[in-house]
Amino acid sequence: MLWVTILGSTVVGLIVLELVFQAILVHLIVPWFENGPPFQVPYSDEDPRADRFEIDTADGLQLQGTLYHHHDRTPRGVIIFCHEFTGSQWTAMAYCEGLFAAGFDILSFDFRSHGSSDGQPGYVPLHWLSDHEMTDIQAAIDYAAARPELAGLPIGLYGVSRGAGAALVAAAQNPAVEAVASDGGYGTNTLMQFHTPRWALLVVPAWVYNLIPWWHSLLTLALVRWWSQKRRGVPFTPVERWLPRLATREVLLISGGSDNYVVPEVTRKLHSLIGDRCQEPWIVPRAKHNRGRTAAPVEYDQRLVDFFGAMPGAEETASEVATLQEPTPVVVD
Repeated sequence: MLWVTILGSTVVGLIVLELVFQAILVHLIVPWFENGPPFQVPYSDEDPRADRFEIDTADGLQLQGTLYHHHDRTPRGVIIFCHEFTGSQWTAMAYCEGLFAAGFDILSFDFRSHGSSDGQPGYVPLHWLSDHEMTDIQAAIDYAAARPELAGLPIGLYGVSRGAGAALVAAAQNPAVEAVASDGGYGTNTLMQFHTPRWALLVVPAWVYNLIPWWHSLLTLALVRWWSQKRRGVPFTPVERWLPRLATREVLLISGGSDNYVVPEVTRKLHSLIGDRCQEPWIVPRAKHNRGRTAAPVEYDQRLVDFFGAMPGAEETASEVATLQEPTPVVVD
């Protein structure tokens, strides 16, 4: 039975080595995983056209928001804008000006720990979507449905970057949402897997990485995500898990053709998870991350207007038809 003892000892030794190896990898990769990329966020001053309001979240925080409301006519619908990581409610019109000109009300808000909204003690947001942001967007949807001047209007969600992921999940969770548009949206798993070679080559030589099977890399990514969630005390929202529920919904996916972070392949992966009924993503030529409206302003606005204009109840009358003009260029910090 000596061989059984030797075999057992070998297996135990390999497991110990694997655990040590994984612990080292996680320790090295987590800082890269949590370090946000240098996103360029559009600069925008406070807009005098907007009416301010406050939203109470289910977990006791207060969010600050703004509503761009058409006082002179019945709005075609209300579009809830979900800003990017490190953005704010005031970036909304850098993306939504065409929608507002076409007769839609725009409701924007600051996610927790952004802009003027309450910060949550002990919570430092990352560029990865968490359940805290989902609590915030649900509060915004409930507020829009209950506000008297918006009652009965079709509701659309429109988000950019991390806010786009939040919009996609919220639409999947809320049948009252008629349509959702995502510009540069991503899920944690999809983006992690795409950038794995970049992260890995920062901590191990290329020849070592090429010897590691893919299943082993997936295990490491799962441990990195688990450890980061444990350290921060909040789950990251599994965007990919919710996407199949959008298979029968109206979804518009936009990606920058020159985006080197949320590359078009990531957007196409989201599309495949939603299913064939979802229209093909619009890859904006030469556009960088969230810069589609800068690269193709008239077409960008027209696509959004056409998309949200197809919501039930959002049709415009002949007297309300708006001609989209060349927008003012977006200013980026």
